[in-house]
Amino acid sequence: MSRILVVEDESAIAELIAINLRHAGHEVTIAETADEAQFAIAKALPELVLLDWMLPGQSGLALAKRWRADPRTRTLPIIMLTARADEADRVTGLDAGADDYLSKPFSTNELMARIRALLRRKAPEALDDAVEIAGLQLDPATRRVSFEGREVKVGPTEFRLLRFLMTHPERVHSRAQLLDRVWGDHVFIEERTVDVHVKRLREALAPVQCAAMIETSRGVGYRMTAHVQANSRTA
Repeated sequence: MSRILVVEDESAIAELIAINLRHAGHEVTIAETADEAQFAIAKALPELVLLDWMLPGQSGLALAKRWRADPRTRTLPIIMLTARADEADRVTGLDAGADDYLSKPFSTNELMARIRALLRRKAPEALDDAVEIAGLQLDPATRRVSFEGREVKVGPTEFRLLRFLMTHPERVHSRAQLLDRVWGDHVFIEERTVDVHVKRLREALAPVQCAAMIETSRGVGYRMTAHVQANSRTA
């Protein structure tokens, strides 16, 4: 789940975007003016901003320039939404600091795809960095999983799933999010597929008493946690 700030003064458009974002599992804040957007940014930095060009008072363009000049918000991912569709306007928006530019009217599917793509680009997973949680180790360079020196045999899909969960610990991820981040958003498979691979991953981790580290959030999805490790090892 990502925190996304929607800066849009047309309430109908803002609500439609928010509904789709929440359905995809994101946490959404709506701001109708530049001042409201700045207040929201100061309160909590989001993972991404959808920014309308035309806003009451200060424009979205000016706001993007302001954020790019501030070290705290310099790398903040921004998708600019605007009715301005000319090439010159696109260039202006991108030069102001927008990472992507979508002209109104736009399809919800295209917007969601661009959001997914930008979140992946802005938060790349280091391909060779090993990760460890409560003694469970995963090394992408050697494609090995181990626990306190004991090797854990996992399949390639389970390896990718475990890697994503371990690099995003203590956060609940919906099945749709896991499909997007582990399988890729261009792969059209059922969400129940995630359950099958989670089951296989738990079975692989069971011999080293780490299966309980993958928790089910009923009705939501799954998360990786270290908090149950001590109890599960001594149980």
